[in-house]
Amino acid sequence: MAPKAGGDAIKANSSVYKDKSKPTDIRLSNINAAKAVADAIRTSLGPRGMDKMIQAANGEVTITNDGATILKQMSVIHPAAKMLVELSRAQDIEAGDGTTSVVVIAGALLDSAEKLLQKGIHPTVISDGFQKALQLALQVVENMSTPVDLNNEDALLKAAATSLNSKVVSQHSTILAPIAVQAIRAVMEPIVSGVGARVDLRDVKVIERIGGTVEDAELIQGLVIPHRAANVNGPHRIEKAKVGLIQFCISPPKTDMDHNVIVSDYAAMDRVLKEERQYILNMVKQIKKAGCNVLLVQKSILRDALSDLAVHFLDKIKTMVIKDIEREDIEFVCKTLGCRPIASLDHFTAENLVNVDLVEEINEPGGKYIKMTGCGQGGRTVSVLVRGSSGAVVAEAARSLHDALCAVRCVARRPALLAGGGAPEAAAAASLARASLAAPGADHYCLRAYADALEVIPSTLAENAGLNPIETVTELRAAHAAGAGGGAGVNVRRGRVTDMRTEHVLQPLHVTASALALATETVRAILKIDDIINTMN
Repeated sequence: MAPKAGGDAIKANSSVYKDKSKPTDIRLSNINAAKAVADAIRTSLGPRGMDKMIQAANGEVTITNDGATILKQMSVIHPAAKMLVELSRAQDIEAGDGTTSVVVIAGALLDSAEKLLQKGIHPTVISDGFQKALQLALQVVENMSTPVDLNNEDALLKAAATSLNSKVVSQHSTILAPIAVQAIRAVMEPIVSGVGARVDLRDVKVIERIGGTVEDAELIQGLVIPHRAANVNGPHRIEKAKVGLIQFCISPPKTDMDHNVIVSDYAAMDRVLKEERQYILNMVKQIKKAGCNVLLVQKSILRDALSDLAVHFLDKIKTMVIKDIEREDIEFVCKTLGCRPIASLDHFTAENLVNVDLVEEINEPGGKYIKMTGCGQGGRTVSVLVRGSSGAVVAEAARSLHDALCAVRCVARRPALLAGGGAPEAAAAASLARASLAAPGADHYCLRAYADALEVIPSTLAENAGLNPIETVTELRAAHAAGAGGGAGVNVRRGRVTDMRTEHVLQPLHVTASALALATETVRAILKIDDIINTMN
């Protein structure tokens, strides 16, 4: 019986390999799942795009039309759909803007690929054809870009304003765009050899405050600590301050292990209290001796950073104390003030303190916060205070500002701008359609399919603005075929096709180039998958 059983197993295995429909079904399932994700956020593209209300399990509500934020909070189960969520995150890391566009383009490319698969073209051939199409599209997009001088503030403002136009807070773009440009220009470091500048967004600290409106947002050349001073009767404004940042606690010492000390008589208890008092008094004397009058204390998880007795003594020596500086903020605080954290009392000397022109506690209806300005020894950092009437508005304003900062950073990194409104995609589509006529074999179909997929951006912009997408895309094709110079795009305000450069709708070259490259790469990866295997554990 054994040989027969073995023969049956071989026959069963061979029948699995003969099952030609399985790879096709898997591929179709992957494409449909990924397209479903793209369709979910397609309506939020562009200045007239709709917003999504996201409700978390804890009841917290987020209102946004930022692609990366929507997809990050979306519950996605299918592995291919998760690839599009990762794609949006990759675009967010690489460019910071265009997170909705990249997913919409990927969805359109998969739709085109599905039609090619139905024609019997092999997935590998489609994948290679899309790669050739990408190279041609990137060439077209690069040729139509306009170089930018980073000293030209007006060009950077246009890029920031275009990024903000599609946000919930678009009506405040005249306030947020200049803040984004000033912040990036303050922190960017020119590259010695080559074009462009290096920008680290960690040098721009965005602080959210509930109270006021988005119009009250302000840029501060200094440090903002979003909570009040720990003093009871201490100073609330100090000019010519000497600031020290400590990483130790001004409170009675505590052993590493849990234990109880039982004091049997009042004399011993009195002695313990005297020792504690003397211990804290010696620490405060050392702080006074160094000349420190503003003390920043890192948040401690072991014990209270300050005891009530310590606060009392520090009030007496007229020292402002700000406690609970978060561990992850220490690097930014050090860079802004130009100081180093002091880990022990022995190192608390005058040399380790830094001078700050003004430290003041600002009192607002929404609460108090500390503002430090005039940090002469500090590095290239800025703080941006974003305000709003509610938590949802403030959070969306901060997200929108982050996208505007990223748009300006992209221009600083690769100083070139493109016309917006779907113009680059329409120009690339027109060029690819012409190239497909001379392309041999399957490449003809692949280039044509890629060109049709790129038109999803102007088509969606028109659809979201309430225009007729077919009429608009036809008009746009005609404009680019007539040689409009690549500037013709969908003007959602006027409801027709115009030259977007005259409308000052400009976007960074890096955002579009990155979106095309990442979307194509993800689509090629999905096309190459022909089976999904579940692991044992």
